Amino acid sequence: MGAQEMHETARAIVADHKGILAADESTGTIKKRFDSIGVESTEESRRSYRQLLFTTPGIEDAIGGVIMYDETIRQSADDGTPFAELLASKGVVPGIKVDTGAHDLAGFPGEKVTEGLDGLRGRLEEYRELGARFAKWRAVITIGDGIPTGACIHANAHALARYARLCQEAGIVPIVEPEVLMDADNTIERCYDVTARTLHTMFGELARQKVDLRGTMLKPNMVIAGKKCPEQASAAQIAEDTVRCFLSHVPAATPGIVFLSGGQSELEATENLNAINRIGGPWPLSFSYGRALQASALQAWAGDAANIEVAQSAFAHRARMNALAAAGEWSAGLEQPVAA
Repeated sequence: MGAQEMHETARAIVADHKGILAADESTGTIKKRFDSIGVESTEESRRSYRQLLFTTPGIEDAIGGVIMYDETIRQSADDGTPFAELLASKGVVPGIKVDTGAHDLAGFPGEKVTEGLDGLRGRLEEYRELGARFAKWRAVITIGDGIPTGACIHANAHALARYARLCQEAGIVPIVEPEVLMDADNTIERCYDVTARTLHTMFGELARQKVDLRGTMLKPNMVIAGKKCPEQASAAQIAEDTVRCFLSHVPAATPGIVFLSGGQSELEATENLNAINRIGGPWPLSFSYGRALQASALQAWAGDAANIEVAQSAFAHRARMNALAAAGEWSAGLEQPVAA
């Protein structure tokens, strides 16, 4: 994939207010999800669940790309069609998570750095052969007493930039995900400051590594108070601070910003995205949600093949709601219960 094709792929993923389904939960993470509904996590149960999502009728109207896990991109539907091929046939761009997780940053207690650069060039070549056209790498920035340090932000920004350059060398669009976690008791103002520092450092590293921004996508957190903060901001305040921060630190050449949900509920993630798009900016502002797209569908499915249709209906509804939010056209009145 040449530069022009990467530019077109990045734009296509968020065209017409579409977003991304993050179905890249690791084996350990999806086990926790399955445990919550009393379903054993096996390779077959994971395959069946992902097939339920990927074969949902009309998914392509709201979902422009799907991020898969290593196991998932090697799996196929019941009829033998590889998942990447199945998605591509619907006009949905197949993607792949390529980092190997966040690990303790040596010398910096409480902070993490994402690993996975070793051998990445070869893995990207294989994923390209398996059908991946974009990739994702998540960095984790923790807010706490005296953290994040500049060293942590820089280490993660440097890794994101090296990953992104390797992706583009392989003809794969990189999504860079510098996630400032919302688990602490910090105010929205503190989140703004840390997000601004993180974005400023990362885009500086992307420039130094000669990453083509027009063939790169950003998956950031919203500017939001920590979950344990007693003062939670309104959707309007979250939107105002998020857009203000991004206008100052995200180049207009970026072809799409797809927000992570970061533990927000389904409705919170939709409402906040809608408020952000009511303000808008020079880039498409869309979504790359995991739990905030899947929670209702997972509960409805509960591991029973008889529930596939109702689970798909729940998933399709959430996807539609978020596509409307990406256009700034969502309202709470549209959140009608999905019929069983």
